[in-house]
Amino acid sequence: MSTLVARAETADSGFKDIPIIDLANISSNDASVRRALADEIRGACINVGFFYVKNHGIPEEVIQATLEMAKRFFSLPMESKMVIENRKTPNFKGYSPLLSGNNNPDGAGDLQEGFEFGWEPLDSAPGSDQGEDSGVMAGANVWPSEIPGFQDQVLQYYHAAVQLGKLMFPLFALALDLPAKFFDDKTRKSAALMKLLHYPPQTGPIDDRIIGIGAHTDWECFTILWQEPGIQALQVLNPEKQWINAPPIPGTLVINLGDQFARWTNDIFKSTVHRAVNRSGVRRYSIPLFFGTDYDVKLEPIPSCLSEERPPRYEVITAGEYVKSRLQATYHHNHGGNK
Repeated sequence: MSTLVARAETADSGFKDIPIIDLANISSNDASVRRALADEIRGACINVGFFYVKNHGIPEEVIQATLEMAKRFFSLPMESKMVIENRKTPNFKGYSPLLSGNNNPDGAGDLQEGFEFGWEPLDSAPGSDQGEDSGVMAGANVWPSEIPGFQDQVLQYYHAAVQLGKLMFPLFALALDLPAKFFDDKTRKSAALMKLLHYPPQTGPIDDRIIGIGAHTDWECFTILWQEPGIQALQVLNPEKQWINAPPIPGTLVINLGDQFARWTNDIFKSTVHRAVNRSGVRRYSIPLFFGTDYDVKLEPIPSCLSEERPPRYEVITAGEYVKSRLQATYHHNHGGNK
């Protein structure tokens, strides 16, 4: 039995809180420092599937400017937003109205509206030399025309978050006892989707089948989430079926694993069920970036995550096929993975 399988067999059976990991040394050239950081991440991935990160490197002014653009977008008249509704695009990019998505099949719709987009070049941005993916999820972004500077600003945040994601992949590889460059040839095209999200306040006797976003797992490798300070909404389900609050902590982002990593690691890395319920009485905004592999990559189990007692748990599928199938199920087209 591999070390990873053995660790998974003794994973924490009921976490009560979510660890905070300091990324100040994420670019360290000291192998022992990076190993220690990877070990912290491995513990969080095996036991919880969620962790906070501080010293993440995304400037606060970029976050706040993007938040302001989100508020301006969601304040537009409905007819303006519906011009770029995601049902009009084959790749689900654009605007998703309230209750248009349903991440929990037992629910009656998600009480949030969103705006989703993918990779697009930005002058001098990290990775801006990469070409757009030509696979199953290919297609251009759509943008609102009414807000000057909107596209440039949200892309600044997008590229900063993608850069953080690219720094995270080698640490995930080390945490899986793989070479640090294991994911390099599988993440060449920044298959990352970002969403601006708005959750209206949910008050009064509202059907519990309609909440901010129903219980679900995310679909990609991992999510980088910014939450608006001071508003509790995100909750994480532990193995004892208890909902654990994941409140916004100033100066941090939330990292949570998704289904692609669960499939790759044969469930040794946890893709943990979570939901968002905005009972704060005020509007809530959040910004998740869902970072996956290139869409043509096959999600095959890593050999060290297999054993005679732990055979493969999933059929092999490409990353793009998996994400598109989840989008179709969520919007009945008829991305979930929202926070």
